[in-house]
Amino acid sequence: MKYKNASECWQDILLDSKKGKDLLKYIEKFARENKTPAKITFGTSGWRGEIGTDFTFHNLRVVISSIIKLFKSNDKSVMDAIGVRDFEDIQKKGVIVGHDNRFLGHEFAMEIIGFLQKEGVKTWYAGEATTPEFSAGIEMLKAACSINLTPSHNPANYAGLKFNPADGGPAGPEITSKIEALANEITEETLDIEPFLPKEVLKVDLTELYIKYIEERKMIDLKKIKEFVNSKDCFICIDNVHGASRGRIQRILGVVPTIKFIRTEDDYLFGGVAPEPSQENMAFVEDVLRSSTAHFKLGFIIDPDGDRIRFADGSMQIPMNYFGAMAFHYLHLYKGIKGIVAKSVGTSNFVNAIACKLGVPVIETKVGFKNFRNYMTKNSSQRAIVAFEESDGISAYNHTLEKDAIFGLLLAIEMVADTGLNLGEYLYKLMQEYGFYYPDRSGMSLPKQLVGNVLIDRLNSIKERYKVGSKIQIGSAQRVIKDIIDVDGIKLIFDDESWLMIRPSGTEPKVRFYIESRTLDGKKAVFEAAEQITKEVLKM
Repeated sequence: MKYKNASECWQDILLDSKKGKDLLKYIEKFARENKTPAKITFGTSGWRGEIGTDFTFHNLRVVISSIIKLFKSNDKSVMDAIGVRDFEDIQKKGVIVGHDNRFLGHEFAMEIIGFLQKEGVKTWYAGEATTPEFSAGIEMLKAACSINLTPSHNPANYAGLKFNPADGGPAGPEITSKIEALANEITEETLDIEPFLPKEVLKVDLTELYIKYIEERKMIDLKKIKEFVNSKDCFICIDNVHGASRGRIQRILGVVPTIKFIRTEDDYLFGGVAPEPSQENMAFVEDVLRSSTAHFKLGFIIDPDGDRIRFADGSMQIPMNYFGAMAFHYLHLYKGIKGIVAKSVGTSNFVNAIACKLGVPVIETKVGFKNFRNYMTKNSSQRAIVAFEESDGISAYNHTLEKDAIFGLLLAIEMVADTGLNLGEYLYKLMQEYGFYYPDRSGMSLPKQLVGNVLIDRLNSIKERYKVGSKIQIGSAQRVIKDIIDVDGIKLIFDDESWLMIRPSGTEPKVRFYIESRTLDGKKAVFEAAEQITKEVLKM
């Protein structure tokens, strides 16, 4: 074998996805034989790593061993966070294990099931399933938790692991930080861990449970949606990008001639594209929509684990910055749902403008869907009508605590059926009433010495330099700082409701810029202001 390590092999695979399929056998060899330890870190949505490099069978055994050790510790704070009494309760309630469509997903899952069964833990094998199906399945089965093998929208060379406790939401730091600590302790103490393959595999159909879940919750009017797709002059195109969402809509709505599905074949390499619901990747769907003469057009692209989605209507794309605001307006005014709006701090203020006029409070959280948990549980004192983030994730009142692309897709169809407007028409109507907002994001690379606490401390000094009421030059205009939000980076909101946010990257020497202008042409000036402020405080 000419490759020294998996990274070298992946470089060739990703250069040519068609020829690269023949090289995956070498990646499996690296994944099974590479015992090099890795530092285990859970980011905003689980542990991720390159298959064969740091996401290996050995390191997976380290992580599952740490999870089992955490279970057996009977630490009350951890048990409360998971939503169980003790380890015996976990053994009885059981754990759902599955994966998206990634390479070696099944093999990794069997390793986990084997380790759990060895400790007497009941297990269900979900096979290929979406993240929201795990979330709904936990509640329907009253399981203790789930372990979902997915790196979400990361490129094909990545694998990942998500842990969801008994409420179905993403695990918070009270769980993941302890898994990290135990995993890194085990790494230091253990050179090798013997595998344990399962003696039996109890399968579960999470799609069936998900359908029952949405029927019980009644947040989606499936009857109205089915009538619309079967009787109206509509055309729908859904791009599954070879991911785990394939086949789901067919099972929910039936096989309908007005719905076209693309990229549903098996392909561990996603046809050579980064499998994210990006503006660029939506082009394929837009081409298909333009070929249709139907009055109502809807297009969707969904990431591999089914938790992120982007929308189109044949005339424009609708990113989550806009769709989340539309969903709030629809759920609140058309369906009469009361509560608050929960959104991540880097998300468009378009929803703020709508909520302000409708008298609905808006809460802005740190980046990461797990930060919506306090506003989405049944006993929340401030319960969210909708919860969404600019990075394509959404859920809503009485639905899963996980972001859910399938829910977003069904809701979009229901909105069109109910309003009689294509998505772009509905959006334009709202903008005429509540104002026009133009969000965007970018970033800037920094010297390597500027990372971690050094970067955070310097960015925090923005609050000392710029106060509420002070003026700042944005292009040719002077703007007054109306408000400052510092829950995740520093967000400066100006008197015309435009804003900029500067946020440090958690993994590399970079800063992220999130901005919003009130005119399309004004975005450049806001970006320039964000960059200038950053250079000032970093003394660059």
